[in-house]
Amino acid sequence: MHLNPYGEYAVLLAASLADDWPEDRTGIEARTRKLGMTMDFAESPDDHERTRRVIDEWLRVVDAPEPGERARLLNDLMAQATAYPRLTDHDSEGWHLHYRDDANDSLPDVLRAVISVGTALHLTTRGIHRLGRCEAGMVEGDPCSAVVVDVTRNGRQRYCSVRCANRAAVRRHRARRSLAAR
Repeated sequence: MHLNPYGEYAVLLAASLADDWPEDRTGIEARTRKLGMTMDFAESPDDHERTRRVIDEWLRVVDAPEPGERARLLNDLMAQATAYPRLTDHDSEGWHLHYRDDANDSLPDVLRAVISVGTALHLTTRGIHRLGRCEAGMVEGDPCSAVVVDVTRNGRQRYCSVRCANRAAVRRHRARRSLAAR
């Protein structure tokens, strides 16, 4: 059985690029490989800049304040991909779906399609609320603004890392002790 990989890995790829933007196109392509993409991309001198725009558009989806706005922004992003789903068996990996136009294999265009469809699959199968920013960043003085892709079983991931969760717990503990001391 060949499961559709577009959901989780595509959203994790987008979050990885958003949280740690590579210095050049080679870094972007290396990240796609690290997170499971195997295809080669046609090269263009503006790939780095155009891919950054794709990630910035995707971050608007991440930061949308309510589900309807998130869905509208994501639909707009998917419409820009202008490709229809198609079955493919490239590299004899087994038949699977692609949500991109095989004739247009530029890095930013492929990532726009893969990330937007992957995000839509993630949000519709796991829940529209399972994408956002690290809750530690909502506390004044905490610089964390990392993207949180909630892939947990219970759907309650609020922090980007154990470190941020622990720091938030320490802050809450200190605040309770401070109130109790008054």
